[in-house]
Amino acid sequence: MNPDTSASSITRRHFLGAAGLAAGLAASGRLRGASAAAAGSTAPIARVGPREILGFGKPFIHLNLEEAADLVAEVGWDGIDCPVRATLAAIKPERVEEDLPPMVEALKRRGKTVPIVTTDIVRLDARAEKVLRTLAALGIKSYRFGFVRYPKDRPAPQRLQEFSAALRDLSAINRELGLRGGYQNHSGTDYLGATIWELWLAMKDLEPGTVGLCYDIGQAMVEGGLSWPTQMTLLQSQWLAIQIKDFVWENATPRGWDVRWCPLGQGRVTPAVLDTIAYRTFAGPLIQHHEHIPPRMPRAELVASLKREFETLRSWLA
Repeated sequence: MNPDTSASSITRRHFLGAAGLAAGLAASGRLRGASAAAAGSTAPIARVGPREILGFGKPFIHLNLEEAADLVAEVGWDGIDCPVRATLAAIKPERVEEDLPPMVEALKRRGKTVPIVTTDIVRLDARAEKVLRTLAALGIKSYRFGFVRYPKDRPAPQRLQEFSAALRDLSAINRELGLRGGYQNHSGTDYLGATIWELWLAMKDLEPGTVGLCYDIGQAMVEGGLSWPTQMTLLQSQWLAIQIKDFVWENATPRGWDVRWCPLGQGRVTPAVLDTIAYRTFAGPLIQHHEHIPPRMPRAELVASLKREFETLRSWLA
C-alpha cells in the first residue's frame, strides 16, 4: 500500500507499529516465553505423529478430475488443497455443488482426501454460503479465505476494522456448519496480513475454533525478515495448515532486489527452518506450494518436479 501523503493520514507502518506495540505490551508475558522457544530454548517440545502432506492444486488445474486424481496418486501426497474460486481454479464457486463432489470421489477411489479447499471468500454473501454449505455436506471441515488488499483511498486501520467485521460474520456461519476458515499470510506492499501482527489484531477477539491462520512459512520469511520466529508465535495456536514454499532473493530484476520462488531445498527454507515450526503441537496438514512452476507444464515434467519436492519434504520430516 502506498502511504497517503496528507498530514492527518495514518500509514500502514505507523499504525502497525503503534498497535503492535500496545498489543505486545498487553501480551508480553505470553510472547516472551514463546519467543524464547523460537529463538532456541532447550526446553522439550511436544511432538505429534504423522500428519497429512497435501499438494496445492493450482499447478494442475488444467487437468480434468480423473487426470488430477491420478497425478496426486502418482506424486504420493495424501490429498490436495483444492482451489474453489473464480480464478486459478478448476472448480468455480457457481459450480461447486456439481463439480466438487466428483473431485472428492475421484480422489477417494485412489485413497486420497480433500481436507481443505482454497476459496476467494472474504465476506459472507449468497455465493460464499453456497460454497460453505457444500463443504459441510461433503465433510470438508477447513477452507482458506481469499486475499484482502489495502485500498489507496482510505487509511489502513479502517480496512483492518472492515476485515475483522467480515470475519465475525464468517465465524458465525462457520460455527453453525462446523467449519473453520483460515487466512494465508502473504508478502507484499498492499496485502492485508503481510505481517502476522495484522491478522492477530483482526482475529484476537474471535472464536479460535472458527477462524485462524494458514501459515505460509515462505511468505512469513519474506515479509518478516529476522523477526519471523517471533511473529510466528502470535497465532500459532490457531493454525489450520502449514503452507510450504521456498524462495531466494535476487538483485537482477528491474526493481532491484526481489523474491524468486524456487523448488524446495534450493532457497532460504531449510530443514532447520521447518523444524522450528513443523514439529510443535500442531497436527494439521502440511501443504506444498509450487509458485515456481509455470502454467500448463507438460505432465511428465510436472509430475517429476512435484515428486522431487515431495521427496525433499519427506526426507526433511524423517
